[in-house]
Amino acid sequence: MALIQTVTMEDAEGKVKEVYDQLMETARVVPRPMQMMSTSPDLLAIQVQSLEHYFRHPTLGFALLAHIRLLVAHHFKYPYCVEFNSSLLQMLTDITDKQLDAVKADPATALLEDREKAMLLFVMKSVITPDAVEQTDVNTLKEMDWTEKDIFEAAHHGADMIRHGTLFKAFKIAEK
Repeated sequence: MALIQTVTMEDAEGKVKEVYDQLMETARVVPRPMQMMSTSPDLLAIQVQSLEHYFRHPTLGFALLAHIRLLVAHHFKYPYCVEFNSSLLQMLTDITDKQLDAVKADPATALLEDREKAMLLFVMKSVITPDAVEQTDVNTLKEMDWTEKDIFEAAHHGADMIRHGTLFKAFKIAEK
């Protein structure tokens, strides 16, 4: 059983209802981590603003961002997010179950352009072994025409998954 009370779609009011309606309109679902955020309507609204930023991002595309979320969730053992992002990738790309299994086993097999794959591998390095990140890692991405803003925002997106996954586990949200 969840350790904190979250707001259901049926009980949503005010700011939470506005956010839920917006999520239903754009994503057709209110993912459980977003329901968890309903405990704090202000943080929920901030989280949705952050997601909107990434959905409209001019250089970090859907497939790259979904791979980042999937692989961070897989590495840190967040099964809900693994399943959710796997489903998203399968709905909106041609990725198969076999290819998903392969990318979870070895992120270098991701079916992304070389430039995006380099960013994905950098983000994984930054969240798994942050002390190992060096200037050469950043320079390599810059040579591929990624900006420092892109590099930071991709790493931020990956690190954000850790925060949400940790809270999801801590408050036993999957155990509704």
